[in-house]
Amino acid sequence: MLSVFTIIYGLLLMLYQLPDESFRDQQKQYSRVRIAYDEKYDLLRNELESIEINDFDMEIFIRAFKQERLLELWVRGKDSVRFTCFKEYVICQSSGEPGPKRREGDMQVPEGFYRITHFNPYSNFYLSLGINYPNRSDRILGYQPAPGGDIYIHGSCVTIGCIPLTDDKIKELYVLAVEAKANGQEEIRVNIYPAILSGQSWDALNNLYSNNQDLLNFWNQLKTGFDYFESNHMLPKFSVASNGDYIFR
Repeated sequence: MLSVFTIIYGLLLMLYQLPDESFRDQQKQYSRVRIAYDEKYDLLRNELESIEINDFDMEIFIRAFKQERLLELWVRGKDSVRFTCFKEYVICQSSGEPGPKRREGDMQVPEGFYRITHFNPYSNFYLSLGINYPNRSDRILGYQPAPGGDIYIHGSCVTIGCIPLTDDKIKELYVLAVEAKANGQEEIRVNIYPAILSGQSWDALNNLYSNNQDLLNFWNQLKTGFDYFESNHMLPKFSVASNGDYIFR
């Protein structure tokens, strides 16, 4: 007879090997996701085909700028190494001020380099995409007992530290993220910046916070990643040092 361990292991292996198609099917069991697909799927497919990406065979990247209240959605076909800016969305509400999130309840929107970790098809804010705040840097630099958590890109127009779009726009972003994952993207990266880290916006940050060297040092780390992507339209590789600094390679 098979042991209980063998049976459980076999079931887990089967689940692990389920095709990504099942993720899309699972998501579409929820009414809000089905509505999003009904309203947005054909429109997005046609728009992607206009830039020669067929059948959502793509990867996506999300970039957000707090000061400008701007969220960019970048895409690249599987046969391309560089991303193209596909959509720009208005962040319809904000909280906090320039600077990273460091503790629970500080009202801050995080700043740094993240990834989508979960999809919530029955969110209190219509649909939502959760990011991995606190990441390793945040855990090192944040308030140790309670750095906070549960940071989302979501619908509605209210926020305490999250990134809200309208319900209409989160439908688009959610469908694109589901399709990217269903088509094999293992990691959807999300970069969040205090502002556009170039030109007048960058100069303004340096002038306004000239007496806060720690914050400027942190933003200069973010700028390294920002500049790399601006120059190459490719995502930089990085690690986090023991002191919480981002190290690019």
